[in-house]
Amino acid sequence: MGRQVLLFISVLSLGSVLGQVSYSIPEEMAKGSLVGNIAQDLGLDIKRLKSGKARIYTGDSAEYIELNKERGVLTVKERIDREALCGQTTPCALHSQIILENPMELFRITVEIKDINDNSPSFKNNEKRFEISESAVAGSKFVLERAVDADIGVNGLKNYTLKPTDNFVLRLQSHADGNKKVEMVLQKPLDREKQEHISLLLTAVDGGEPQMSGTVRIYVTVLDVNDNAPVFTQSVYKATITENSQRGTTLTAVSASDADKGTNGEVSYSVSTTMDSVSDLFEINENGDVMLIGNVDFEIAKNYQIDIEARDSGGLSDSSKIIVDVIDINDNVPVIGVLSKSNSISEDSPLNTVIVMFSVHDPDSGNNGQVNCEINGNVPFTIKATSNGFYSIVTDSDLDRERDSEYNISVTCSDEGVPSLSSSVTLTLQISDVNDNAPVFERSSYEAYIVENNTPGLSVFTVKARDADWNQNARVSYILEDSSVNGVPVSSYVSVSADSGVIHAVRSFDYEQIKDFQFRVKAQDGGSPPLSSNVTVKIMIQDQNDNAPQVLYPVQTGGSLVAEMVPRSADVGYLVTKVVAVDVDSGQNAWLSYKLQKATDRALFEVGLQNGEIRTIRQVTDKDAVKQRLTVVVEDNGQPSRSATVNVNVAVADSFPEVLSEFTDFTHDKEYNDNLTFYLVLALAVVSFLFITCLVVIISVKIYRWRQSRILYHSNLPVIPYYPPRYSDTLGTGTLQRVYNYEVCRTTDSRKSDCKFGTVGSQNVLIMDPSSTGTMQRIQSEKSILDEPDSPIEVSLME
Repeated sequence: MGRQVLLFISVLSLGSVLGQVSYSIPEEMAKGSLVGNIAQDLGLDIKRLKSGKARIYTGDSAEYIELNKERGVLTVKERIDREALCGQTTPCALHSQIILENPMELFRITVEIKDINDNSPSFKNNEKRFEISESAVAGSKFVLERAVDADIGVNGLKNYTLKPTDNFVLRLQSHADGNKKVEMVLQKPLDREKQEHISLLLTAVDGGEPQMSGTVRIYVTVLDVNDNAPVFTQSVYKATITENSQRGTTLTAVSASDADKGTNGEVSYSVSTTMDSVSDLFEINENGDVMLIGNVDFEIAKNYQIDIEARDSGGLSDSSKIIVDVIDINDNVPVIGVLSKSNSISEDSPLNTVIVMFSVHDPDSGNNGQVNCEINGNVPFTIKATSNGFYSIVTDSDLDRERDSEYNISVTCSDEGVPSLSSSVTLTLQISDVNDNAPVFERSSYEAYIVENNTPGLSVFTVKARDADWNQNARVSYILEDSSVNGVPVSSYVSVSADSGVIHAVRSFDYEQIKDFQFRVKAQDGGSPPLSSNVTVKIMIQDQNDNAPQVLYPVQTGGSLVAEMVPRSADVGYLVTKVVAVDVDSGQNAWLSYKLQKATDRALFEVGLQNGEIRTIRQVTDKDAVKQRLTVVVEDNGQPSRSATVNVNVAVADSFPEVLSEFTDFTHDKEYNDNLTFYLVLALAVVSFLFITCLVVIISVKIYRWRQSRILYHSNLPVIPYYPPRYSDTLGTGTLQRVYNYEVCRTTDSRKSDCKFGTVGSQNVLIMDPSSTGTMQRIQSEKSILDEPDSPIEVSLME
């Protein structure tokens, strides 16, 4: 049988393009046989079939046809038996769909299966037995079993033959439904005495090529004297039954009468045996009541035809037919079949994006088969019907992954039966992320503290930013923005870990150089394009007690000795001098206290704990030594505390000559011993010159000291300590409120010394050179200090 192809294409504008193609092929084709060129018939390119992941959807039915995407053709996947697939239903067709993705498209395919003559007529039983009275008159009818041919049309059952025809002939009676009633008619009276048993052969043939046939053997036993057959009251009976009725339900009652009397007039009823298994569903009792003994399903068969027979005890019979209509009830739930589904879509997908295509089928009829579908819950999706029984789920509002990253879309389809039946399916849809959120810092600004003298690389603290996006779009990197602190790039102060946001100190900080600084950190995500935000970070350096106090006065020189003079007439509380010290630290680390560590006479002097003033604590007497040496410790309030010491030389005397004799034995003898040889040689060479020069100098100094001692002796003014004029308290926490400056210089390997200094006010300061026997009182020159504050006075001491 040649292959026939019918092509129908229709276009619908409901979000998808739907086409319909019909093919016609014979049954029993070999596997791999060509059905049709689907790509050519639908006008599709083979590349489109591959890129769209084309596949065939058949629902719950077996898949007999497969798609060859490489050739774009449909081929037979499994052997197709039309009789097993459709039975007597005509036309017999396979309905399937081709699904394409990206974009989603659906095409309907109908393949009509043509019948071939592959089944011969057959009878349910191999033999049939009759008992016929010899008194049966000519024309008596005997119902024979009807043959069944699974094929249809010209290949179906065509005719019957009966052999031999000595006593019986065959009569066929066509019904309106196309079936034939087969009867054996007695044409010649029987004679039991001549022939008690008769054997006949009933042959059924079809109209196919080649012609096929089936037979049944009929055995007739001739009985004696029963010349009246039963007769039904109706030739056709009609009944109705609701599907799923219980077994034992009575459909109707039939009746047949026999004119004979006695046992020959007793009629029995039976259902004629056929191949359509009607006898498995219905039975008739001796009273003619037709009852249900099986299950009837409207979706399987909408009506039944029951052939019944009435037979008397003599073997005479009559036949009739019962037409049973099955009434549908709502006993099938809608069946949902997902044709294509997207597992995830982007959160920036436009409206009306198709995410699911599905079909719904309800086998019931009428309102029981009318289906309505809806989405449960408040989700941004809606259902659109694309064609009869096919639907799409599309987006109907904006999506936001940060609000909902996943949707469980529950679809419920309900029919219109009473009561209504429904089925549901839940589809999970992931929302994929796009980079639409910038990182956000946990705080609008940050402040952190670090103690000075830190180790480079020390972790200061951590900035943290969060990104509401997901995966790579939420991966935050931290970047130190370019800026400068006091002209120095901030990157030389701190660094930021790109992954963790940990801020590390690049250098060791010194509170005395920088107290705080600020910079900006940028948080940038890994999206494309990346989004970012920044935050201001302020680092404050905390002071550490890392500086010892510095003594500004009295000045500790390398060679010359500075001594404070105290007249023997000084009273209790006499201010000898003041130790001036500062600490460049801040806070309590710069709070200074003064203590007297050692003294020649501890009972004579004391030091002010807070101000460093050295005062007498008793009346000075003549017994007190002229040379007094005090060691003062200056200590700060840090933890641990740091300290500095200073030696203060005090001369208790009323005149300089008295002081001179005591201070000539001071230290630094080692220097003189080391250079003794040099001095002796030099002295021998210039002894004459030095002798004359020394006489002149000594006389001049003696006169000058005498005059000065007279001035000091008659003056009641206290001794004011000397404060260098150019010192400033940079932190505002030291003990000085004025600016001081001082400078002391001494030559090397010389018995001569030079001193440079400036003064404020009048004060008695004794400057002595251990290499010299002479002393000199500090010269006051206020005019030169006021005019040139940075130019010290130079004084040279010579032997």
